[in-house]
Amino acid sequence: MSNPINHLLDQLDELKSRFGSRERGAIERILSRLSQKKMDDVAALIRFHEILLFLCAYPQGARVRQLAESQLRSFSKRVTALSDAEVDLSAFDNPEISGIAGTAVVDTFTFYIVRWLLKLHPTQVAFDWDWFDDENRLAETWPRFMPLLDEDGFVEANVPYADWLRAAKGRTKELPWLFQRFELLAKSDREKAELYNSQNLFVSWRPSYRATRTGMRLPGNPRNIFYHREPLIQRREISLRDELKKPAPVLELLSRLQGERILDLAREASTLRYRELYGFTHGDPRRVLKVNIGRGVDIFVMGVPPGKRLPLRAYHAAMIFKNGVPVGYFEGLSICERMESGFNLYYTFRDGETAWLYAHTLHIFRHLLGVTVFTLDPYQIGYENEEGIESGAFWFYRKFGFRPTSPAVMKLVLNEEKKIATRSGYRTPARTLRKLAESPMVFELDDVNGSLGSKSGDWDRFQVRKIGLAVQRRMATTHDGDAEKFQSAAFKELMDVIGTREVWRYAELSTVPAFAAALSLVLDLSKWSDAEKRALAKVIHAKAGLDESNYLKLMQKHTRLRKTIINLGSQ
Repeated sequence: MSNPINHLLDQLDELKSRFGSRERGAIERILSRLSQKKMDDVAALIRFHEILLFLCAYPQGARVRQLAESQLRSFSKRVTALSDAEVDLSAFDNPEISGIAGTAVVDTFTFYIVRWLLKLHPTQVAFDWDWFDDENRLAETWPRFMPLLDEDGFVEANVPYADWLRAAKGRTKELPWLFQRFELLAKSDREKAELYNSQNLFVSWRPSYRATRTGMRLPGNPRNIFYHREPLIQRREISLRDELKKPAPVLELLSRLQGERILDLAREASTLRYRELYGFTHGDPRRVLKVNIGRGVDIFVMGVPPGKRLPLRAYHAAMIFKNGVPVGYFEGLSICERMESGFNLYYTFRDGETAWLYAHTLHIFRHLLGVTVFTLDPYQIGYENEEGIESGAFWFYRKFGFRPTSPAVMKLVLNEEKKIATRSGYRTPARTLRKLAESPMVFELDDVNGSLGSKSGDWDRFQVRKIGLAVQRRMATTHDGDAEKFQSAAFKELMDVIGTREVWRYAELSTVPAFAAALSLVLDLSKWSDAEKRALAKVIHAKAGLDESNYLKLMQKHTRLRKTIINLGSQ
């Protein structure tokens, strides 16, 4: 006999993406029935939770959303009931569904995330000693905070480090006391983070309802909810090339306070899923942009402050909300007109308008940064990533117009496309998808401004890692592997070449030496024209500007620098 709850969930799952008035009424009736049901099965409860979240993001009507939100508010009680019944709750730890109300997340969170958690959620975080299994590494660090600990830690077995910490902390809680010791060290933030992270300390965070996946919403929860009355937009209805050529979107710069709030939401959404995105952890609250693309979707774009920027590539991230519900994120690493892009729609919402969201996200960055070449790392499409294989990520991007940069893989693609066209019902086997995922993919937009001088294939063999490895080899032969001396000499040489005598701000100095190290590979730099050298100085200054968009646009205009970078990264 079939389980009545699973039968109702099957119906609800089928109806959630159907938007007629009859379906809407059926959803309302099923939600009302399920609200009265006790769920003893963890898998069924998780499934119910994810369907409810989808209905909040893609509601058929106000009543559906109201019922879904009401049920989500009761989830902490449902989880507690299972815990009281001593049901195994380990399924809640899966990163795809972790962060449900009433549960905790436990991980070796990084220094920066623990600092943020202690600032924003101080009463909800604590050490979790049950997970800790590598105490030997503490003997080298904790004695600087606890007198006589080295008497125990260096020579004894089974040292009770938790007892030492409890004795030392006094009336203060364990985590804030120990973390404060790291904060007080006379070291840079980067050094403190390196030392703290080496401890692999497990921290438990049990978030309040508002900070869980269950209850997380944009501040104020949008007043103008978009209710779906027609079928969702499908991938086949989207032309990426046409979308990218549309007029620029309207960008709204948020206040610093508003920007910080969005960054907090982005950090919460990631931390709950055991993920940490560089642009969320180190995002600049002064440069958070909001774009409303319609259909209840708000996309927030953020960069990083000068002191956290990468030496060569510009970094930007985005958080995507649908009717106030966080549904995914985006990460872009750009140099000249090329952007390495990473797009992740959370598992719960992959039945939603994924292609439409992706196209609009790229459209924003196309206009904000001037990028026209979008590349995908093989992991994104399934290389050593079984989730990407199972979801058919390769064909999602291929149908948008992306192509593999490897000629051998491209030949395999063409063979597969012939099979698909001529064999009814043919599906690419997983083993073939794994081969297709071995090559990066690229999408090249026509040079609509005619200013970049780019042509198809320019970036096919480029990897910024190639520049980095070449720099290491040069350092090994010129300065015996001494990074500080090598970068200092490269910086001085660059300043002499471009003829600047200006006082460079500290934020610029933090990135320029590494930038100079890359340019030390350019043997004819001194022969560049005066105009090219002046333009290069402007590029370097722009790296430390308010936003890295100007840095990219100046690079795009610098024909010789662009060609040099491509050559260095393609060898």
